[in-house]
Amino acid sequence: MVGMVLEAKDAGDWVYRGEGGLNIVLAYKGSSPNFIGKVLRVRKLKRNASEYEKAPSVLSKHECLIWKDVGELLSAPTKDVANHMYAQLVMCPLLGSQHVDAGVRVMVSKEFLESLHNDVLLERPSWRVDSGRIDYLRDSAILMSDHSIFPHAVHEKEICISVEIKPKCGFLPISRYIREENSAKKRISRFKLHQILKFHQRKVPQISEYDPLDMFSGSKGRVLKSVKDLFLTPQNNFRVFLNGSLILGSLGGEADDTDIQIAQAFENTLKDFIDADDGMRTRNFLQLVAEAVSESGIMDRLLKVQKLDVYDIEGAIHAYYDAVSQPCVVCKELGEDKDFGSYESLHSIPIDQSLQIVRDFFISSTAKDLSLMISFCPRRKRDPDSPFGVVYLESTNQCFDYKASFIDLDMKPLEKMPYYYKLDQEIVGCYCSMMETVNQPTKCLVEPLPEDRSTAIEDSSHI
Repeated sequence: MVGMVLEAKDAGDWVYRGEGGLNIVLAYKGSSPNFIGKVLRVRKLKRNASEYEKAPSVLSKHECLIWKDVGELLSAPTKDVANHMYAQLVMCPLLGSQHVDAGVRVMVSKEFLESLHNDVLLERPSWRVDSGRIDYLRDSAILMSDHSIFPHAVHEKEICISVEIKPKCGFLPISRYIREENSAKKRISRFKLHQILKFHQRKVPQISEYDPLDMFSGSKGRVLKSVKDLFLTPQNNFRVFLNGSLILGSLGGEADDTDIQIAQAFENTLKDFIDADDGMRTRNFLQLVAEAVSESGIMDRLLKVQKLDVYDIEGAIHAYYDAVSQPCVVCKELGEDKDFGSYESLHSIPIDQSLQIVRDFFISSTAKDLSLMISFCPRRKRDPDSPFGVVYLESTNQCFDYKASFIDLDMKPLEKMPYYYKLDQEIVGCYCSMMETVNQPTKCLVEPLPEDRSTAIEDSSHI
């Protein structure tokens, strides 16, 4: 833990960088050597938070059973500390220490948090403001490296561009516990299915072409396609930063689709980074991102962790009810005469095995929901001892240092398991309803680009 306390007078040195469902991220703009090149993650409190979310207390008794093999996690005095230890002790060994920066805790005063809340209020998306605020009752926040910049670039004032990607689940489940009526899950990626529900609920204006199966495929062509698809429809899955400042995507929510104006502005921003003619820079930049994803091999490691979920939520939910010593609500809903026989074997296994299934499901859930930051800096000198990877962009004859880091490694609350099951059934149910009413269902999975977007991309970046 950093041996200092951030007070109200320090709040002005931190600026809004973005937020997710649980945390607000702030970047440092002051002059203290302790914080230059750092970001601060502060916890949020949802407006309709459950008692679990409101209380900064230790893990529940059932969570202690789930994580009993991680002794230090059980001794955490608050959930904030437990989350920090979870990233360090559980996720870091699985994903690789070179790709995980769990950060350090820094103490904060209530007045500091209140000042931050007021300072960033106008920067936050209105729907994020409506759903929650900074939690003033926390006594610490997480200080970590700013993965949108390179450490040496800060001092040498070199240009740095970073991409934040939410890869999502990169495999199709094969669990025998998936019911026949839900078999679409075995053919279509979870992301694509969820897009249909989001479109139906008007949460997104258009279904994204992105498919995580491309990103995780190991094929350079398919990886490039996935990066292009993310660029065209960023939603909250793709952001680009120039020297720490957002240049594409949204800080706190869904981004607009990339139309001709957005594409041209992005193309112009790349002029000092990519050595290419106007109209060709975006194409080369997206190629650079795809090359780094492929060269790093980082998706293989992430996929291995995601695949700890062997049973799918349709199997793991039964292990959950045994783990928390409750009658299985799902078996009751399905009716014993229908499907209970399929799950009787799950309810008959030793409790330690049930706990392991749930534990693996939650580790996998973190891996399916994290973000990947890939940062690039033009390589000026050949340094054989450089800790960074090197990627060569053949089309422009440029070499770049790059680093790849996983962020957003929070532990998922055990009590959310029923919610995950309900959402899963809602996602696949929406698809099945669509199949009943649409003669050509592929149209709903692959929406054509509006004319202005397709023309914009061709004219401004030729991707």
